[in-house]
Amino acid sequence: MSKATILRTEGLTKRFGGLVTTNRVNFELKEGEIKALIGPNGAGKTTFYNLITGVYKPDEGRITFMDEDITRLPPHEICRKGIARTFQITSIFPKLTVYENVRLAAQVGFGRGVSAFRESSTLKAVNEHVANILEAVGLADLRDRVSAEISQGDQRLEEVAIALGSRPKLLLLDEPTAGLSATETWLLVEKIKELYNTGIIKNIIFVEHDLEVVTGLAHNICVLNYGEVVKDGCVDDVCNDPGVQEVYLAGGKVNATEG
Repeated sequence: MSKATILRTEGLTKRFGGLVTTNRVNFELKEGEIKALIGPNGAGKTTFYNLITGVYKPDEGRITFMDEDITRLPPHEICRKGIARTFQITSIFPKLTVYENVRLAAQVGFGRGVSAFRESSTLKAVNEHVANILEAVGLADLRDRVSAEISQGDQRLEEVAIALGSRPKLLLLDEPTAGLSATETWLLVEKIKELYNTGIIKNIIFVEHDLEVVTGLAHNICVLNYGEVVKDGCVDDVCNDPGVQEVYLAGGKVNATEG
């Protein structure tokens, strides 16, 4: 029995003047899949994310999420539909505590704004959800620390926690290991695997330049170059494809079974 498609794009195209940054991209994420989106700088990866999350509107094409057309929905509605995103540059409120940052996202996930008159049962549910997320990502002991004062690696984990706070069905990670040490990188990779294996988040797309991270985490890979899909398939097929090596790996061969 084939798995359901969580996210699909059909002919997705975005132009900025005469520059085509996303050119008729057909992309699918199946249920329960971790999929990497890779390619050289300027390949169109960030534009693709911005189209999925409603930051940009496509000039052509269609985006379907959970069998619903979300092509022209604004970002806040797409978030409420169940798509959450982290950013390459850390995006948190630095003066708030770890707990406060995650709680703001959790209020969105429970469909409530900030109000002094919310039902106590809802407040309790939000607080329990935040506590569970912080425990899951390994930040429970840092919950009362000001976010600007924790390490870069912990800030990345906090961003993941913030994204999970809205109870998403799909998590988009944008270069989650950027700026991290080797130790911090693999701690984050293992934590993402743990979140997936425990069912906290089962549908993930991530942009990443580190091929060891890609092959260590992804089930499948989609390669973009000049806004077009070069290859889309399983890790071994993609990493050993001559065309991928030419455009992305500068001719260097990658053995996907290493690392």
